[in-house]
Amino acid sequence: RLTGQQQEINNLIQRKIAVDEENARLKNDFSNLNQKFKDKSQELKDTEERAQKKEEQNRLVIKNLEEENKGLNTCCADLLNDLEKLRKQEAQWKTEKSGNDARIKNLETDLAEAREQVKELRSICSNLSSQVAVKQEELSQKDCDVIRAKKELQELQNLYRQNVEHTVQQAELIKQLQALNTD
Repeated sequence: RLTGQQQEINNLIQRKIAVDEENARLKNDFSNLNQKFKDKSQELKDTEERAQKKEEQNRLVIKNLEEENKGLNTCCADLLNDLEKLRKQEAQWKTEKSGNDARIKNLETDLAEAREQVKELRSICSNLSSQVAVKQEELSQKDCDVIRAKKELQELQNLYRQNVEHTVQQAELIKQLQALNTD
């Protein structure tokens, strides 16, 4: 009898485990569906907000275009007035143009003279450049001479140092010889 009850308890435990697993799966499914619902709700909200913003932007664009159109109409009227003024100015400028043409002729003459001066100055510059090149050559030669002189000085200093060393050695030898001589 105990074994039957034990079997029944085991069966009930197995059913409870199966029910718990099913329950967990259903909870998980519910959680996933709930998340999808939240995502879709947010997506719908975002879409509605975007649509509303777009509508507001369109209203603003239409308003701006209407204002721009008004401005353009005013601008057209102003331009027509300006055109009339410009036509009057054109007649005046034609009169002034003949005076300007004479001035231009004078300026062209001045320009020709200036070009002549520039040509002369270029010639002078060319001569000076040649002189500079000669001087640079001389300077380069002097640099070579200085380098040669420095080498010679270095050699003389080396010789002097060797002489001093020899003199010291000779003095040492003389001392030794005197000591030997004394002995």
